[in-house]
Amino acid sequence: MKKLLPLSILALLFSISALAQDFAYGTYSVNEIEMKKYDKDTSAHAVVLNEFGDARIGVNSDDNLRMYFTYHVKIKIIDNKGFKNGDVEIPIYGGDNNLFESVDEIKGVVYYTDDNGGFNKADLDPKKVYTVKQDKHWNTIKFAMPNLHPGCVIEYSYHLESPYFWDNFHSWQFQSDIPKEYSEYLVHIPAYFNYKAALRGGRKLTKNVAELETDCISIRGVKNACSKISYGMKDIPAFVEEDYMTSRKNYLAAVSFELEDYVDPYTGVKRKVTKEWADIDYQIKSNEDIGSQLKKKDLFKEKIIPVIANQPDELSKAKAVYAYIQKWFKWNNYIGIFSTDGIRKAIDLHSASVPDINISLIAALNAAGIKAEAVLLSTREHGAINTLYPGVGDFNYLIAKANIGEKSYLLDASDQLLPFNTLPMKCLNDKGRVFSLDKPSYWIDLDKTPQREDETYNIELALQDNGKMKGTITRFSIGYDSYLKRKEIKKFNTTDEYVENLDESLPRLKILKSDISNIDSLNLPLTEKYEVEINAYDNLNNNKLTFDPYLFSKVKVNPFKMTDRDYPVDWGMPSNDRYLITIHLPSGYEVESSPKNIAISLPNNGGKFVTSFVSEGNDFTFSYITQFNKSIYNPYEYPALKELYNKIIQTEKEEIVLKKK
Repeated sequence: MKKLLPLSILALLFSISALAQDFAYGTYSVNEIEMKKYDKDTSAHAVVLNEFGDARIGVNSDDNLRMYFTYHVKIKIIDNKGFKNGDVEIPIYGGDNNLFESVDEIKGVVYYTDDNGGFNKADLDPKKVYTVKQDKHWNTIKFAMPNLHPGCVIEYSYHLESPYFWDNFHSWQFQSDIPKEYSEYLVHIPAYFNYKAALRGGRKLTKNVAELETDCISIRGVKNACSKISYGMKDIPAFVEEDYMTSRKNYLAAVSFELEDYVDPYTGVKRKVTKEWADIDYQIKSNEDIGSQLKKKDLFKEKIIPVIANQPDELSKAKAVYAYIQKWFKWNNYIGIFSTDGIRKAIDLHSASVPDINISLIAALNAAGIKAEAVLLSTREHGAINTLYPGVGDFNYLIAKANIGEKSYLLDASDQLLPFNTLPMKCLNDKGRVFSLDKPSYWIDLDKTPQREDETYNIELALQDNGKMKGTITRFSIGYDSYLKRKEIKKFNTTDEYVENLDESLPRLKILKSDISNIDSLNLPLTEKYEVEINAYDNLNNNKLTFDPYLFSKVKVNPFKMTDRDYPVDWGMPSNDRYLITIHLPSGYEVESSPKNIAISLPNNGGKFVTSFVSEGNDFTFSYITQFNKSIYNPYEYPALKELYNKIIQTEKEEIVLKKK
């Protein structure tokens, strides 16, 4: 622990160093130390006070081109919850040649006040910086900043050297989980290289300055100029994740670089890097692990004959082939776009990766005379695809597309519970690229698939003299909802165990008898029927009974909490939930109060929440519908979605009060 220099001296050092491109290391101000909260976000547990990065392409001592990247940041830790920002991880990449990026010049310091109000600092011990091997391509350098206190300021920097810059120059992320007062990135790109910069996240730069930097690089005695570009952004809010979104990297404010072409500085030969789709098509079709595998339909010709025998039409044949492949293979938990074992070996093993299973499906469909193609996509977690600059690396999942008549069907046979023409939620991410062996590739919209998530409850109850209600509850799960329900049931050893667990989760409801049908008939709605007994709430010495009609899927918390959301709400698919409750009352009871009839709609036919109460004689019916008609809602529709959920929560607090006459 070291006492800090007098603040007057540090202030002088800071004023001089402010003229430099990077901010001075090892300086602080009284305001930074004494800051109790961040005024622009009083909920923040930490805030980046200043952040600077510098990336350049240069030549090492062996006359090899390298990218050199320097990172420097200062962070105010406001309270204990901000301590996690003192745990630093630096990922470093190594290619197939086992040549890893290197990191050095790591230094860090923590500024804090002691119990007597004195200013102190603690330096990072270099011996406490260590490297963890993640896999054959990735290592992580880790260190923890020392002596963290609420109110402290941490500062650290490091230098990275990388041989990997040809495809993607080092990107920069302006936005993170904590707010930033200022973030700046300075790049030096030699004239040999033509990179295209792309800003994502929707936030505007506050600084974007470019100038020519002469003699910035020398290769074999030949000097060349660089484009020196500074990107700056200030007052950057923290990125807050909410439900119903795809990968966060799609929306974080960041700048990235794509190499279009370059002149080899050693040979003078100009090379094009950015490919056209025709180049990608050829690469896919000629690849041993995709295109060559797709041609192997002869492996299935004899196997498919009994599968499609007696099927009346092509759609029936396609469904039979799909079911056959589903049952033949068990997924080995590996995803990707390249065959891992080859489909011949996968067929023998009965266990395979997603690409091997779905390439087998494509080959089997073609063997059955049904035109099928491969679709490459990026899963929701993997991120959005750059549709302007083709790259095989953007894709991480492969599915099948069957074309029958004027219609097409998207299929993933890797999950044995997925119905025909239904994709898992992870695949519903913007666009997919269709690759055929005999025509150019093209895009399809994955967020406009016909699949929906539908559930319907039909509940009929009769009030008994003892104040309990008896009757039946029937639930119909349709489309994607039937898939989710089958997955839920299959978690248990038997359906009886599933029913027992359901019974225990509903304390006021007792299941007397159950019947679940179509569990293994994937293309039919899954039906659950229960005979039940329900306890109503007693009030005023049994003169009144209170009944909560919202028995299932009650919304207790609004998933939308932000004032504004600058990225879409992505459900993946439309949904429709319907509940119809009919209650028969004995002659001694009547309805004293009931839920109000309401109808709330989203703009542009986006959805609705509707309730209806109708009483006739000794019977009454209560119904409610929650419907979302779109897969994706834009940020400007967010306030309406948030308000709809507020209304649903408020409405679902209402109960039905039954009164003795």
